[in-house]
Amino acid sequence: MSIDVHANRLARKWTRSEQFGRILWSVVWPLFRLSPRTMWGWRVALLRLFGADIEKDVHIHPSVAIEVPWNLTIGQYVAIGHRAILYNLGRVEIGSETTISQGAHLCGGTHDYKKLDFPLVKSPILIGKGAWICADAFIGPNVQIGDRSIIGARAVVTRNVPPDSIVAGNPARLIRKRGEIAS
Repeated sequence: MSIDVHANRLARKWTRSEQFGRILWSVVWPLFRLSPRTMWGWRVALLRLFGADIEKDVHIHPSVAIEVPWNLTIGQYVAIGHRAILYNLGRVEIGSETTISQGAHLCGGTHDYKKLDFPLVKSPILIGKGAWICADAFIGPNVQIGDRSIIGARAVVTRNVPPDSIVAGNPARLIRKRGEIAS
């Protein structure tokens, strides 16, 4: 069994309006990327212009890569750090008072490896309120991170994380629940 690369390349992965929006976003994106660090409101306004649902007092670093703005929902008082990647082919929702640290990668796209044409799969990612996604962590497609959970630096999360959990490692494993005393 081999992958049918030709069929994959011919497959229609986006509607015409989505294709147009993605092209327009790529043209406008330098205005986001080259803006001074303290122009938080400017970047939020650009994202809202492209359909993102963003609440108040959100800080997004200019080096953050956002693939599809209209698939993005961000609660209030969220911070997204330097070089974070929001590969939001599917819906990405980030709860209020959450921190996405530098280099974190939220990956809402994959391919169905069980089919020969390897079709694109656009999956949601839901990050709960008060969560912390630490530096360089990877959150895979179709994953939910519970409220107040902490994802350790460089963790690889491919399964749902319950609320108040601290996970780390590759693959990510429960270290302890928040509020427990470290032994």
